[in-house]
Amino acid sequence: MSELDVRRLVRGDAATARIMVEMMARVFEEDYEQVGQDYVDDLLGRENFWAFAASIGPEIIGGLTAHTLPMTRSQSSELFIYDLAVRPDHQRQGIASRLVLELRAAAAAEGIHEIFVPADNEDVHALEFYRALGATAAPVTFFTFKD
Repeated sequence: MSELDVRRLVRGDAATARIMVEMMARVFEEDYEQVGQDYVDDLLGRENFWAFAASIGPEIIGGLTAHTLPMTRSQSSELFIYDLAVRPDHQRQGIASRLVLELRAAAAAEGIHEIFVPADNEDVHALEFYRALGATAAPVTFFTFKD
């Protein structure tokens, strides 16, 4: 078996990113609308968007997306992990931990030292996972506006 490779996707990696996002939607059992290559490539070229893909050989088996949020209380930014998923046949093998570790290292290199991620209270596995990584839970309720 090939070694696990985790890397940040950048402009020019749209084909890989599209495969990763489709895989993540399947893991989350969500509807998926494939977006165009140009759209994804533009997204990957933005400094405030982060995408990390985990692969073994040519297979994408995990992914993480995050967004940089500039703060107003100081001249700093925080990072918001939006999605983190690993294919079921590769879960519980340290892949999600490695994705978060790579994100944290890359963020620290850019001077970002605070990262947050929402987890549904019913998602016991996610809650245990983030606690095991040393994250601290904060009681927050997210509200969604949809038109």
